[in-house]
Amino acid sequence: MRILSDQKVAYLDLAGSTNETSAHIVENGRVTLMFCAFEGAPSVLKLYGTGTVVLPDTKQWNELYPLFTPLPGARQIIVVDVHMVQNSCGFAVPFMTFTCEREKLKDVAIQMGEEALKKYNYEKSLESIDGLPTAFALNKSNMN
Repeated sequence: MRILSDQKVAYLDLAGSTNETSAHIVENGRVTLMFCAFEGAPSVLKLYGTGTVVLPDTKQWNELYPLFTPLPGARQIIVVDVHMVQNSCGFAVPFMTFTCEREKLKDVAIQMGEEALKKYNYEKSLESIDGLPTAFALNKSNMN
């Protein structure tokens, strides 16, 4: 997560299972980011806003990607224009202890290579689980 301005945040999204956030941004623009405190004082923080999907090989990608630690399998950047911030008690959030990052997704991305990942994203990240188009689908249409 990177803070871009007083009202904008962005995160680097990796290739993986589904592409729901992209599809919902395309559908109506709305995004909610939720953060939970699993250690220390209980808290839930929600950022409500409208999102933009930034795809690789675009001017905006070239401007934003250097702000992040490069990761194998980087699929897109989600930028959120935050309209409202809400904090709640978090009393129901369980305690959880962080052990370590899982390396499997990175390992698979490295093994696949950049071109195979690009092809994968344009084949497997085109729609949500309920059939809504993603930014990849719209970009693929514009490429033809």
